[in-house]
Amino acid sequence: MSSPPVAIVTGAAKGIGAAIAKRLLAENYSVALVDHDRDGLERQQIGMQNVSGSSHHIVGDLAEMTFVHSLVDRVCQRFGSVDLLVNNAAWRETMTMREISLESWERTIRVCLTAPAFLARDAAQRMETQGGGVIINIGSMMAHQAAGFAPAYVACKGALESLTYDLAALYGPYGVRVVNISPGPIDTDLSRDLSNSQRSSDELREYGESMTMLGRFGTPDEVANLVVWAASKDASFLTGTTITFDAGWSRHHFPTALAQRNFEAPKR
Repeated sequence: MSSPPVAIVTGAAKGIGAAIAKRLLAENYSVALVDHDRDGLERQQIGMQNVSGSSHHIVGDLAEMTFVHSLVDRVCQRFGSVDLLVNNAAWRETMTMREISLESWERTIRVCLTAPAFLARDAAQRMETQGGGVIINIGSMMAHQAAGFAPAYVACKGALESLTYDLAALYGPYGVRVVNISPGPIDTDLSRDLSNSQRSSDELREYGESMTMLGRFGTPDEVANLVVWAASKDASFLTGTTITFDAGWSRHHFPTALAQRNFEAPKR
């Protein structure tokens, strides 16, 4: 009987990362959940007791490269291999280029770009010897849509998308697929940190819902479902590309509510 596949999920204490980890465990993966939030990982452990796969929690800061370089070896020592890496962890401060400090800029770059790059290199090195594997980078629609804030985060997500293509070209001949998933508005803590008051938060939520063609935010579980498919054999020809997962926001010309005020909505 073959061993279950092994996955590493960064930023797994909450939100999209937690949903991905739980979904992979339900698919009988052995999953290493990585996060700096020890309490959050412990809460996830309680919530994942009834799933099929086995989990292992690793607490550490992805801004520390000594920790980053140890991760793949630690997972392989525990589970024997690594078949899937999900670079999901993110960190940002919502301030403009006028305000951002060098320290904030550099921490964002380390967590959102440097750590994913070197984790991908270390994981791919293992995957090459195993005959293949999958690396999935969690990007953002913000890589292509300017807002004037969170400049380091935006720069990282654009770079991560480009890095995806380069990694796919390098490792593809050795059976390693690399895919970038670019979510739009997903209902997480990160999507709620863009406002400084409840009123502005409500206004942003209303605007975001109106810009999606489905009229709502996505859920972490929906992102997790896409990750599981992209990592599966059903997606075996998928590599070197970005999947935009934004309910049509990037192709929407103006908010639905505005359109409905100008054109008669169909009666139901």
